[in-house]
Amino acid sequence: MAVAQATLTPGTLVASLEEIKARHGAPPWNERIIMNDRMVCTVICQHPGQENDWHYHLVDEWWMIAEGELAWEIEGEDAPHHVKAGDFILVPANRFHLIHVLGDRPAIRLAVSYTGEYHRHERENPPTPPVPTGIRGAR
Repeated sequence: MAVAQATLTPGTLVASLEEIKARHGAPPWNERIIMNDRMVCTVICQHPGQENDWHYHLVDEWWMIAEGELAWEIEGEDAPHHVKAGDFILVPANRFHLIHVLGDRPAIRLAVSYTGEYHRHERENPPTPPVPTGIRGAR
């Protein structure tokens, strides 16, 4: 499997979100912006109602919301965390989480994680995946 080259490199130091959006068109899509031996930054665009999988990472992961509204369901939290453009959100290491796109328009977020870290689904005594309650656009 080929590894996607990052958008920003020593030869390309600047990229705009508008250019990235124009390159991809309608969601869903994602583009790796930065990738080095320590971190990976990925722009992710999803359509309303879309969610990802119930998973966790061995390291912290955080996001900056560029457009739209989303909700994070995080293991150990009593209620989903609702975020919108301009907000940041952190999911601590080893906590399962599920992300929902809310509202009636696509959402774009910048995900920042450790290089080589992937979605993990297996763990001893894993928490039960959440049942959507009160989240617009959830499953």
